[in-house]
Formats: sequence, structure tokens, C-alpha cells
Amino acid sequence: MHDNDNLTIERPTFVTHLECAMEGDHYAADQVHNLSKAGKPLLVRYDLAGVKKALTKDALSERPADMWRYRELLPVRKCKDIVSLGEVTTPLIRLPKLGQKLGGGEIIVKDEGRLPTGSFKARGLVMAVSMGKALGIKHMAMPTNGNAGAALAAYATSCGIKTTIFCPADTPEVNVSEIELQGATVYRVNGYIDDCGKIVGEGKAKVGWFDTSTLKEPYRIEGKKTMGLELAEQLGWDVPDVIFYPTGGGTGLIGMWKAFDELEKIGFIGSKRPRMVAVQASGCAPMVRAYEAGTEHATRWEDAHTIASGIRVPQAIGDFLILRAVRQSKGFAIAVDDDKISAALNEVAREEGLLLCPEGAATYAAYKDSLADGRVSKTDRVMLFNCATGLKYPLPPVTRTLDRHKPIDYTQF
Repeated sequence: MHDNDNLTIERPTFVTHLECAMEGDHYAADQVHNLSKAGKPLLVRYDLAGVKKALTKDALSERPADMWRYRELLPVRKCKDIVSLGEVTTPLIRLPKLGQKLGGGEIIVKDEGRLPTGSFKARGLVMAVSMGKALGIKHMAMPTNGNAGAALAAYATSCGIKTTIFCPADTPEVNVSEIELQGATVYRVNGYIDDCGKIVGEGKAKVGWFDTSTLKEPYRIEGKKTMGLELAEQLGWDVPDVIFYPTGGGTGLIGMWKAFDELEKIGFIGSKRPRMVAVQASGCAPMVRAYEAGTEHATRWEDAHTIASGIRVPQAIGDFLILRAVRQSKGFAIAVDDDKISAALNEVAREEGLLLCPEGAATYAAYKDSLADGRVSKTDRVMLFNCATGLKYPLPPVTRTLDRHKPIDYTQF
């Protein structure tokens, strides 16, 4: 086995068509698509009976540990179109001290901050860009709260695709800087991410770029789906009892739900499913409001605000897919306030030595609240998703000093 086998050995491919997530009508594979005729996301469909014959667990186990190991369940057909910066399998990290502190439940973090560009956005954007390369797209544009733009910039630059990116004016400086440094042209916009999305949408006809907004192209779901494929394999082809997922546009939650269905159909897992929990911030919780109201769609959240900028998405085009996955899994949607997010980030760092991003910390805060109100039990094995490295976010200052020229009082240590 060589480290790049997944990128250089041709595998059989099984994409049959694309399908409107709302209406179910079909669209041809291997053609450029945005939304369906109904204005809804398109889902990639596979000949899963063919996958079942072609792929075994043993064969999979002999491949290098990166997300491209699942080629038979991915849309990129030829090795020459794969754009990769090293999409490693991300680790599962147990939090035993906090588990014991809270009553004994197993808490596991899937740390997506180990991926290229430091976030789980790499999974979706590497697939979108690879398919963009395969389909001959020359210019991609997108709105971003930061991490998605960084991933698009990096992957597109690596294969020569031009990128134009729009972000809210208060996007963290590190994100704006890395987007520009990695080859994109980035603009700060005096609005939210959906306001940036309107600029991208209007520019599609006027500029000719491809709209790479969340769920407005079919392939980011397929990249994010690998979180579910990877997670099941890491757990010995099992799934956790509950998944807490930081939810803005919701691509990863939708993708994992799709992954579990496909894994069952190829015989890799059974019918057991984790309860899917959509975690939002109380300052921007359209999915929570829609879940509690029993509606299929979520109205726009006005005056959105939270320190967890990655989940500050006032309106998501895939709202009905998020809510379906939550309800079908007997999960729920929950919001936590910024004070609890900050406290959770501090608690995990100081107790377990793991630095979460604010969005990841929101999942721990949500787990604690859910444990307290009985929505999850102390016997549940829970999976928290840390979607980016905490090093991308502002950290508390340290002002403690020592003067080496003066006598040092060693009793203070």
C-alpha cells in the first residue's frame, strides 16, 4: 500500500443520476447543475447494488486512511480530477474526565480541525472543487462565514479555478486573511451570510461564475457524507446513540444521514441510527424554532448574533432536509446561549486539554443541557462534532509575567 493509492488507483464508479430532494425528479449525472427546477437541493444517487458487489469491508481496511478511501460512494469518477491537500481520517477523542463528572456517559469528540484549512468545510469543498474541475468550471463564487471560504480558496487555487468570495463584515480576521492568501478575491459585506449569498446568486448571470453556495451545488453533501462513513468505520461498523452537530447550513447533518442509509443498503451497518441533534446558538436558531413549531421549513431569523459565527446562518435552503433527519432519527433541535458556549469551551480545554472551536463547544453545552433535562441519558454514547481548530478563534489573553532580574518567590508555584 502506498500513501496516495486512493488518489492514483482508478476505482469503479456508481453514480446513476441526481435527484431533487423535494420532488424526486431526476437529473443527468456528469453535467453542471445548481438547484432543481423546484429550487431545491439535488442529491447524488448511486447504484448501491453495484457498490455492494464491488466493495468489501476487508478491501476498504487495506486502503490509506483518508476520505478518498470511499471512492465507490463518491461522485468523482477519474483520479485526474481529484483535488487533494491531504484529507486525513479525523480522530475520535474520548472525554473520560467530563464523562465521569457528568455521571458516566461516554463522550466522544470527532475532531474535524485536523483537516486541511483547519475545518470540516474541507470535506465538502474538496468534493465540490473536484467535481468543478471534472465538469470544466473556471470560476467559482460563494458566501461564507469564514471556514468554507478558506477551503474553497485553497482547493480551487490548487487546480487553477478562479474564486470570488463574500463574507460578513465581522468575519474573523484570520479567516479573511487566509482566504485572500490562498488565492481568492474576498470582499467584506455589511450584512449576514444570506445577504452575501444574494450577491453570489445575482452575479451568476452577470459575471458567469458558478454559485458554490451551501446546497446550491450537489457535491458538498457528498464530501460531508464522509463524516458518517468514517465514523461508522471507526466504531467497528456501528453508530453512536446520539450525534450533536453544530448546525448552520446543515450540510454535514444531511450528509451523515444519507451516509448511514447508503451504508445499510450496501450491508455495512444495520438499521440502527443515531439520534441526530441539530445544535444552534440562541441568537440564531431558525431550525430550533421550526422543530418546536412542527413545521417543515424554517423562516428567516432576524437580528442573528452569536460568537459561534459558523452557525450564524439566518436561513438555510436545506431546512426541510435538516428537519427530516432530526425527526426521522427521533432526535431534536436545541439552542444554547453564548455564555454557555464560552463556558463549555473553557471547561473542555481545562479539564481534557482539548481546544474546541465555539461551534464545537456549542455541542458540549447542548449535551450538558440535554442530559440535565432528560433528552439524553447517562447511558448514551454521544458523539460531539468539533468542526474546526480552536486556534482560528480569539483566545483569552494571558498577562502573568516574571522579572528574571528580581528574586523569584518559588512558593507561588
